[in-house]
Amino acid sequence: MISTILGTISSFILFIIGKAGYAGVFVLMLFQSFNIPVPSEITMPFSGFLASRGIFNFWAVVFVGAFGNLGGSFLSYKLAKFFIKNGLREKYKIVKILISDKNLGLAERWFEKYGSISVFFGRMVPVISTFISFPAGLAKMPLKLFLPFSFFGSLIWCFILTKIGFVLGENWAMVSIYFRKFDYLILAAIIVALVFWLYRHLKSSKSIYPHFPS
Repeated sequence: MISTILGTISSFILFIIGKAGYAGVFVLMLFQSFNIPVPSEITMPFSGFLASRGIFNFWAVVFVGAFGNLGGSFLSYKLAKFFIKNGLREKYKIVKILISDKNLGLAERWFEKYGSISVFFGRMVPVISTFISFPAGLAKMPLKLFLPFSFFGSLIWCFILTKIGFVLGENWAMVSIYFRKFDYLILAAIIVALVFWLYRHLKSSKSIYPHFPS
């Protein structure tokens, strides 16, 4: 089942790049950093392979991918700030549970202390790179720090993946298979943590708002 889904995603990515060229790379990498799990481990190595064939320019691919990531990161950051600015936490109880006062304060303190580093290195970690910008927006991380650290983290990651695809040539798909193993482990850890977190906060919510007999 998972292999079928990944195969479909891979075919979609190759189709987009084949039809739209650099624009396709930009859009796919924008989606990847805007909370949409489009794997950069397929997009960039395949683009690197095309660069090895002379179809793309190597450095153009690297910078297009990095700027795509930056655009998606900025949108994700703004989306998080939109949640806070428009009072959606106060308006909808489910959002209040997911983004509690306690966790919002924790996120703010975390990014005050580690924000720049976590955003920079988070751009180079599979799965994490897709979602790292949202908590940065929740924590109101200054844009003057968020944007450059997001860009340079993305630039390094895009260079590494593109270079691997360039060197491997027709065997570029090997890198996506390798990184998928790490994706599964990271995704499983995130799911377990999320389930535990929701359980704890739903339980806390029930204790705060007890049900009285009618």
